[in-house]
Amino acid sequence: MVEEFLKIQNVSKSYAGVQALDKVSMSIGKGEIHCLVGENGSGKSTLIKIITGVVKPDEGEIIINGKTFKHLRPIDSISEGIQVIYQDLSLFPNLSVAENISLNQLIEEKRRLINWKDIKDIAEKELSNIKREIDLDERVENLSIANKQLVAICRALIQNAKLIIMDEPTTAITKKEIDYLLSVILDLKKRGISTLFVSHKLSEVLQVAEKVTVLRDGKKVGDYNADELDYDTLSFYMSGKKIISSAFSYEEKPGQKAMLEVKNLSKKGDFKNINFQLKPGEIVGLIGPLGSGRTELALSLFGLNKPDSGEIYVDGSLVRIDSPQKAINLGLSYLPEDRLNQGLFLRQSIQNNLVVTILKKLLDRFKLLSYERKYKYAKEWVDRLNINTPSLEVAAQALSGGNQQRVVLAKWLATNPKIFILDSPTVGIDIASKNNIHNVIKQLAKEGMGIIMISDEIPEVVRNCNRIMVMIDGSIVKEVKAVDITEDELFDILSSSQKR
Repeated sequence: MVEEFLKIQNVSKSYAGVQALDKVSMSIGKGEIHCLVGENGSGKSTLIKIITGVVKPDEGEIIINGKTFKHLRPIDSISEGIQVIYQDLSLFPNLSVAENISLNQLIEEKRRLINWKDIKDIAEKELSNIKREIDLDERVENLSIANKQLVAICRALIQNAKLIIMDEPTTAITKKEIDYLLSVILDLKKRGISTLFVSHKLSEVLQVAEKVTVLRDGKKVGDYNADELDYDTLSFYMSGKKIISSAFSYEEKPGQKAMLEVKNLSKKGDFKNINFQLKPGEIVGLIGPLGSGRTELALSLFGLNKPDSGEIYVDGSLVRIDSPQKAINLGLSYLPEDRLNQGLFLRQSIQNNLVVTILKKLLDRFKLLSYERKYKYAKEWVDRLNINTPSLEVAAQALSGGNQQRVVLAKWLATNPKIFILDSPTVGIDIASKNNIHNVIKQLAKEGMGIIMISDEIPEVVRNCNRIMVMIDGSIVKEVKAVDITEDELFDILSSSQKR
């Protein structure tokens, strides 16, 4: 039996009458790779905050290496060897790799004078311990996401980490990079260092974790061995209901013409010689690693990244898309990856967010904003997309991730597009909300909309697209039909393309 490092017993926490955690217990063994999953609002974040000493529980206790705590302070958590790597990694982008890794140790030692050789020696030793090499002089801002994670891991290990908590570690990295990260974690396991993943990506959870703890509505559903779970079973445990996710079916009509055609589109440093067609009712997946040019291509189609050469045709007519307004007038909409910073006005009401793209439609005969029309339009989209809110006046920032994404979808659907470009439409969203959005997208396609879906997730494009384009280093290197390929085969294509 694995020796316990961390044990949580009957921990509860409420906020203003809302029960965030209700008598939750779990344990993590030394050297164990453990995953914590649950839908938005399940209590994952609260539990992590309690483990790290940020939040005081109402009741229960935490046992670390045999020491019992009613309430951990952050300094207690750190001194006992608990380190957190947050989703934003909390690195200093303008400092070097060596400086980022060594900084905490130098502060702890209260050094008044800096010896640059010592800084490099500290960093080099820790990178060597995880059997990885990174240029110590390179500024962190220039690193890949995967290498930034390694820097964050090294920084945690310098603090004598015994348990490393990773918050959504696979959100912004490819399958290849996930495998790379896993190999590092396996090395940590050999050294007796535990890892706790917090993740929405169930396919990666099943690949990475040894044990899985599932939370739902603040209560523990159960602890499970990862090798006893599959995607559908884990989805059921998280949501409490069977998630039906059928593959997307598309039948091309004879003689059907392309609604969007791209010919030899190029932008230096972003993408080159891009050629594809999009027909009514299609969902075309675009998959590739970060830096492949996917988002840059999408921005060019929406008038935000002027290409150097090539042609774009909409409904057979050559067009020049030099602004988002031109794109909207031609029937294109674009859902950005970063819904918080690019998709929403977080402090504004749901109503204001929903109508911001169609304000001209809401003017009365005096060219004044009709609040009656505004309310009608907003209410229509809230009902149509099942946005869960008690009021249209609730601020967008108060919604769950899934409901926020539905607001962004509705905002652009209100423009009545015929071509919709979706950049990572379900990133950071729980399984039930993800399935809901997938169903909305499929329904839009059935109604004749042409959709381009950019995604990091292989299961997402295989289950929701009829064609998939693989993009590497700015070029489309492969195109396949979803019905003709498995997830493993697509991963092999992506991996082999990246090695070229």
